[in-house]
Amino acid sequence: MKTVPQLTLAEAAALVKDGDTLLQGGFGMTGNPVHLMHALAETATRNLTFIGNNVGEPGIGGGRLLRNGQIRKMVGSFFTSNPDAVKAAQSGAVEYELLPQGSLAEAIRAGGAGIGGFYTPTAAGTLIAEGQETKLLDGVEQVFVKGIRGNVAFIRAWRADTAGNLTYRLTEQNFNRAMATAADLVVAEVEEIVPVGALDPNQIHTPGCFVDYLVLAHLTAEDLGSSAAVGTAKRVDEPRLNMARRALAELRPGDVVNLGIGIPTLVADLITPAHGLLLHTENGMLGVGPAPADGGGAMHYPVNAGKIPVTALPGSSYFDSAESFGMIRGRHVDAAIMGGLEVDEAANLANWAVPGKPLLGVGGAMDLASGAKKLIITLTHTNPDGSSKIVPACALPVTAYGAVDLVITELAVFAYEQGRLILTELMPGATLEEVRAKTSAHFEELLRESVLTPSVA
Repeated sequence: MKTVPQLTLAEAAALVKDGDTLLQGGFGMTGNPVHLMHALAETATRNLTFIGNNVGEPGIGGGRLLRNGQIRKMVGSFFTSNPDAVKAAQSGAVEYELLPQGSLAEAIRAGGAGIGGFYTPTAAGTLIAEGQETKLLDGVEQVFVKGIRGNVAFIRAWRADTAGNLTYRLTEQNFNRAMATAADLVVAEVEEIVPVGALDPNQIHTPGCFVDYLVLAHLTAEDLGSSAAVGTAKRVDEPRLNMARRALAELRPGDVVNLGIGIPTLVADLITPAHGLLLHTENGMLGVGPAPADGGGAMHYPVNAGKIPVTALPGSSYFDSAESFGMIRGRHVDAAIMGGLEVDEAANLANWAVPGKPLLGVGGAMDLASGAKKLIITLTHTNPDGSSKIVPACALPVTAYGAVDLVITELAVFAYEQGRLILTELMPGATLEEVRAKTSAHFEELLRESVLTPSVA
């Protein structure tokens, strides 16, 4: 059996040449090969095409390369969390290409499997699909996405044996597993290297044939940036809690549910074991539990799609991002509860782009909006200026067309039935006159008794 060479960080960084395409694993700072990236930041290597979900936090991981001016182009799913990335994109200093998170993961998996590309319904008809080849398959418009390969992949695993077999910890598989297959040279930064045979073959996630070099590097809380501790900032008030309660009432025991950021995160706080729900997070976990009671962070716990540490319920499972989005596109997720900026009379959703800001942060929204069996949108009824968010036609860039099933605001519940927007419920404290005055979209009224009891209001 082969023995994979072990390099120093500096030796590994020297493998990356000017103009290379570099794949970097990680979701936020979880499973991020931060030590390899920092070593590369100490070199004079320039004009890199960086491919990853995001470039890391400012000055950390790929964020350090960006700050150094080593990146010529960045390709990924969510760059808005790094102000340096936003500034570089706005100024034109760095080229960028945005892909939905599931399309990015699958493109890397396809590239590693020798597949030229694939068609997906995700992003069909949106700005992201402009200029892309499309095809109607079984009556559904689908967008062609080319497979992705790189010259070098820097990935992070938990344990390796001397033959290069890798195991990952918790939600650290994310993009690492696919990237390990999709580059000419693969360098795995690991926490521990053990003798060959010490790893149970049943537990190996990445076989050693994909790995060219190993680097031993130990994680600290500082390496994980903001993921190292539990975030406590969460906006909670009675109207928002009512929206979360109403959304929860739509779910049924046994449902697999994905919760977006913002108001949907409040739903998680209301779920009890009696609800019988299985929470899915697109970065690779099924069976998400509440935040750690001991205040621990990502050094000891998995993280959710909001990069917040969570616990794992009995029966939970971990997987990589490509498999996670296969669950979504394959319609194995029963319901997605997402926030929104606008919804319109035709069940179209806009929730990923704000006017005047670069289009840098689609994440998994397009995949979820088009792939979940049921899409529930929670949003405040109006904008700060009083204008309606429930409109005749979306003016903001659309996330998915004809995808919304239910809209819940602090004032009302709307359903889409046979192509019509129907007002079905008033929320506690709201009046029909107020809803009419604050809704610019045309809707029909078919009021039913609210599922929220008076004691909730």
